[in-house]
Amino acid sequence: MLPSQADVLSREAEVDRVCVVEDPLTATSTLKTIAEAAEGEFILLYTKPTDLSLVSGALERMLQIADDTDAVFLYADRFISKEGVVTGAPVIDCQEGALRDDFDFGGLLLLGTCAFKEAVSSMTEDYSAAGLYDLRLRMSRLGKLEHIGEYLYYEIETDLRSSGEKLFDYVDPKNRGVQLEMEDAVTRHLKAVGAYLAPVFKDVDFSGEDFPVEASVVIPCKNRVRTIGDAIRSALSQKTSFPYNVIVVDDNSTDGTVDVIKSFGDDSRLVYIAQDKSYHAIGGNWNAAVHDPRCGRFALQLDSDDMYSDDGVVQRFVEAFYAENCAMVVGTYRITDIDLNPLPPFVVDHKEWTLENGRNNALRVNGFGAPRGFWTPLLRKLNFPVTKYGEDYAVALRISREYRIGRIWEVMYNCRRWENNSDGNLSVEKVNSNNFYKDSIRTWELLARKKQNATR
Repeated sequence: MLPSQADVLSREAEVDRVCVVEDPLTATSTLKTIAEAAEGEFILLYTKPTDLSLVSGALERMLQIADDTDAVFLYADRFISKEGVVTGAPVIDCQEGALRDDFDFGGLLLLGTCAFKEAVSSMTEDYSAAGLYDLRLRMSRLGKLEHIGEYLYYEIETDLRSSGEKLFDYVDPKNRGVQLEMEDAVTRHLKAVGAYLAPVFKDVDFSGEDFPVEASVVIPCKNRVRTIGDAIRSALSQKTSFPYNVIVVDDNSTDGTVDVIKSFGDDSRLVYIAQDKSYHAIGGNWNAAVHDPRCGRFALQLDSDDMYSDDGVVQRFVEAFYAENCAMVVGTYRITDIDLNPLPPFVVDHKEWTLENGRNNALRVNGFGAPRGFWTPLLRKLNFPVTKYGEDYAVALRISREYRIGRIWEVMYNCRRWENNSDGNLSVEKVNSNNFYKDSIRTWELLARKKQNATR
């Protein structure tokens, strides 16, 4: 139960003036209705369908900070009641590059009326799903979005799924129409701030350097005794018209993983790299593989708990590089359990990607898809950031700034969800930490693109 409060605000409550709207807040038409009705200095917007309970003095505190900072858009940490248990649910600061349409502001927003009306009056598209997203992008161009790191209200959580179950919502095919609206909104925003990239790309010369093999399957791992054997067998079973190898980089496993890796030692295509005791994470393990002289012209991803879908994946990867003259190729994957039984949303194909606008829309979505393949000479120049989350996204964004990214729409990869997935059931704090880092990656890339455009 939520604590009893004297100042409870719901959609039927009376404050100074209440505007009750029947249409969803995600619709542009709803925001225009609110703009027409607003008369005060601020608009207090509650975006959730559940009741809201304010901490004593919360509204006064938000107004005080609005006055002190001149922010046009304010949001705060809150308590969440989930199945009767109340816990703190902090949110994170909204950076310039925090362009995710699922950025968690919480349910309570305090908006400066003048900026709200100016933003709404500039809206030319009539969105049904992207209106609220469009609003906050436009307001971010008018003033500051201020995060109040104080617990100021209570709300009820209705989505009881774990972080791993929510992970693929943004690419669920049933949400594709929503995604197209969101892409349109972010593209308009990027053009407005000078960060939009036109579809002009550098060509790639694959003949400039000799390699021991044409392709290398790279498998970084740590403590994956249950799954690493499946991954290696999947990689070694590939049929190709060219030589390839499999580079397994072990980051100090202690659970028997190394014994499983060494059991494949009779196959000359297996390259085993044992990391030293310093910090490497996934990014550092990839760097070790890519800079190894045995690495091939193309470095292809296979996670240590996943499997390729068939024995033609490596061949299709390499053919796509040459056919599309690209520096990176991304495939399509199927979500399964540990026993390869399909799980919703089943096939993740990132069909929102287009050659013309994919690299712009990539600043909005949380990933490029999988499995991924990279042109090794470029990867050796860029390197992965030495992190265990977001390292692939950072490199993909950087590559997309200048080069084509090819796509393969066939299923190439079985992404196995099980209890030991690194993103399976994360705390609010860990989800926030991951999201803040990826938003930082987007911010750095956004600034780089603005700089690049300004110097042309």
